[in-house]
Amino acid sequence: MTTGPSGKAPRRKRGFERASGLLSTRIREVGEKRGFAVSRVLTHWAEIVGADVAAICRPVNVSYGRGGFGATLTVLTTGAQAPMLEMQKDQIRERVNACYGYSAISRLKITQTAPTGFAEGQAAFAPAPAKPKPEPAPELRQRAAEASASVADDSLRRALEALGANVLSRQKD
Repeated sequence: MTTGPSGKAPRRKRGFERASGLLSTRIREVGEKRGFAVSRVLTHWAEIVGADVAAICRPVNVSYGRGGFGATLTVLTTGAQAPMLEMQKDQIRERVNACYGYSAISRLKITQTAPTGFAEGQAAFAPAPAKPKPEPAPELRQRAAEASASVADDSLRRALEALGANVLSRQKD
């Protein structure tokens, strides 16, 4: 248990606390590790750059050069949206600097990747949707039922009927 400056346990507040108050310290620490001195850039990205720009990109990192004059904001987007962002670099930089209150960002770097981003791993390529399989014809189902009629277990018999109907329908093609 942690103690306060007087050696006693810190006094807990009465009533409810805002979730933002509970998380603000942790959000600030994580943001500072990524170079975001003002976490508002992360939490209010859509308000800062506008909903249309926020829909196609998100901030990833702020890196500072050796000289310390101006930082580079890295923005994550998909390859198809990169040319659109390239044309809007100056407006995005101005809006982010307005959030900081001074010219903190001197460059904007666009990183292209899949919508999943860096934290989730490599680009996610979804497989093609499976084509719905046609139902076997009723006469094929009947033949499969006759072939598996001697099986006593109901669930095994139904499984064998389905398998038989699938095999017979493929032979027909």
